[in-house]
Amino acid sequence: MEGLWTRWLLRTWVVLILLFLFIPILLIFLYAFNTSNIQSWPIPGLTLKWFSSTFDDADVRTSLSLSLQVGLIATALALVLGSFAAFAIHRMTWFGREVVSLMFILPLALPGIITGISLKAFFSFDGVPLSLLTIVVGHTTFCIVVVYNNVLARLRRTQGSLIEAAMDLGANGFQVFRDITLPLISTSVVAGAMLAFALSFDEVIVTTFTAGAQNTLPLWIFGAIRLGQRLPEVNVVVSFVILVTIIPVVIAARLTGGGGAARVPAAR
Repeated sequence: MEGLWTRWLLRTWVVLILLFLFIPILLIFLYAFNTSNIQSWPIPGLTLKWFSSTFDDADVRTSLSLSLQVGLIATALALVLGSFAAFAIHRMTWFGREVVSLMFILPLALPGIITGISLKAFFSFDGVPLSLLTIVVGHTTFCIVVVYNNVLARLRRTQGSLIEAAMDLGANGFQVFRDITLPLISTSVVAGAMLAFALSFDEVIVTTFTAGAQNTLPLWIFGAIRLGQRLPEVNVVVSFVILVTIIPVVIAARLTGGGGAARVPAAR
């Protein structure tokens, strides 16, 4: 009986936590359809007029375009650099390897404001003007961590005997990578890329210090909230950002949940 009560209490606690986390998000989606530009409850009615007015706004389109550019470029760079770093840490042994691994993970552990201030100081010291390039550099610093962690975790779970068997059968390094290693890590690479894009798309703190006069979508939201006169449009844009962020995370979770070993026989 005591075990039954404990299970029910834990389930109730979990439900309460989930409601606390997700009810505000659901309210944002609901307010995006609000007929009034004043956020009050209950809402007087539902409408789609804010969606058309929001996407007709040139500032919103420009900010969205910049966010997509930064997210895609940062994800591509993080995919290459993070994967290479994971292979180097996993396959090679040298003095200080664990310290280097810690340095890769550190940007994700540090508060975003520390990373942003550091990058701003670095760019100012070297006389680098703030532009699309500086935003991409800032986003890549923490996107690399996500790809690195995903790929390294999958490499540590792979069976070294498969690679050794392929090399014993005469396969060269490229063939081993194409037929064995890549199928094993493919899901982790894709998951890492999706998580990196999701992190980049909604990043605001680092972007604040590296964007200069340019506005990504999170910065546009921040500016519009401060003015307080475009809350309906803010709700529409926030709803879009939430969807664009959640979808890659859900797909990444599904991908990392499946093993990659089952893909090797088909590749061979």
